[in-house]
Amino acid sequence: MSPAATALTVMIAIVAVGTAVGFLAGSRRRMDLEQWTVGGRGFGTLLVFLLMAGEVYTTFAFLGVSGWAYSRGGPVLYVLAYVTLGYVISFFILPPLWEAGRRHRLQTQPDFFDARYGNRYLAGFVCVVGILAFIPYLQLQLDGVGIIVSVASFGHIGRVPAMAVATALVVAFVFANGVRAVAWVSVVKDLLMIIAAVAIGIGIPLAHFGGIGAMFTALVHAHPGHLTLPGATRSLGHAWYITTVLLTACGFYMWPHTFSATFTARSADTLRRNAVVMPLYTLTFALVIFAGFATLLILPHLRDGDLALLTVARQTFPPWFLGMIGGAGALTAMVPAAILILTAATLFAKNLYRPLFAPAMTDAAVARLARAMVVLLGAISLGLAIHGSDTLVALLLTGYALIAQCFPGVVLGLYWKRATAAGVLTGMIAGMLAAIALMSAGLDPVAGLNAGFIALCINFIATVAVSLTRRPHPDTSADSSKPTALRPNALRKR
Repeated sequence: MSPAATALTVMIAIVAVGTAVGFLAGSRRRMDLEQWTVGGRGFGTLLVFLLMAGEVYTTFAFLGVSGWAYSRGGPVLYVLAYVTLGYVISFFILPPLWEAGRRHRLQTQPDFFDARYGNRYLAGFVCVVGILAFIPYLQLQLDGVGIIVSVASFGHIGRVPAMAVATALVVAFVFANGVRAVAWVSVVKDLLMIIAAVAIGIGIPLAHFGGIGAMFTALVHAHPGHLTLPGATRSLGHAWYITTVLLTACGFYMWPHTFSATFTARSADTLRRNAVVMPLYTLTFALVIFAGFATLLILPHLRDGDLALLTVARQTFPPWFLGMIGGAGALTAMVPAAILILTAATLFAKNLYRPLFAPAMTDAAVARLARAMVVLLGAISLGLAIHGSDTLVALLLTGYALIAQCFPGVVLGLYWKRATAAGVLTGMIAGMLAAIALMSAGLDPVAGLNAGFIALCINFIATVAVSLTRRPHPDTSADSSKPTALRPNALRKR
């Protein structure tokens, strides 16, 4: 059997196993809206860990991080900082969110805004922001599948056919079993990704340089400025690093799919334990970064940094192991793509279509519409991925600049009784317009600062200023220092 056939066989087998797990995950459960979106609110620590890891550690972690380590150097280290800080923030905001979700049967991010602020227009705007932010994130995942399968198959399978097949599989198991399918496919994906990360992060430096230390010594001599800021760039210096870490840490759990994953947990303590344990998974990022640095020395003239990891793996490992890495990478793209499509479909059906066009729709009808939207959104996402282009990290940072604008409304809604719908809506609009204007004009960074962070600061200022001129929602208690979501009258009954 040829090397290409061997790698391809192993990769197809892994993807087939992951897909089968997705189809079997909820086969014995009645998939009503509650089960389909939040898994019946019964996930324990391990399943929540796997679900959130499946959502967070995506193609960006597998290809984008190694690509930036290869092409930009020092600035890639922001990844290690923002993920860890994001978990610190989650320790304080996810448990009260879970309490609110349990008490008021919240299923989506707009549900929280509607309940806390009593304004369906604000909730609808949050819904639209979430769907818009998903566009670059979904493109990132499907682009990643195309790159992984094309390189791992030695070019025998093209980028577009690979993306089409992956999209079809994702749509199929999400349509069938919702979030439970995503959680159980994550079990397969996370196990394989850990094996792949250890193999490439340690194996590639060991095979080519004799070890990680020797690899760094060679890198310092060959590219003395690569490991410091701004690395191989001109503008991604210390100010950019700090503001990017702050922006992305604040936006970490503002993605509608990670926000909704909070409601799948069995208890608030499950989320606290998860926040303590999850940073250990960040070690896989360090290993992938090592591989990117090593590739710069081994293959210094690649045109596309996102190809660095798989290209050097193809030269270093036997074909069967390359197939395993390719299969792990494919599932790493498919799992988050699945939850993104599921969440976007739910947002459209539950928080846009029903409130605006069919208020009398039952949950069963919403579930049917959401399933239909899964198919449509899958097709739209595939089209965007085929015709779009950008580096994987740039796509993710664009999405973060948009979705982080939800952070003031969430954190002030939990901890500041004076926050109002008018203030939050004004702040979000101001932040979104600032982010879009700066990034569209190519002004990112601005005076060394991340454009999305500047937009987030504008958002906070506008939210607080307008809220101070308005009366808070009448259901908000004024006599407690506890998080708003924990107070009996803080969220209006749904």
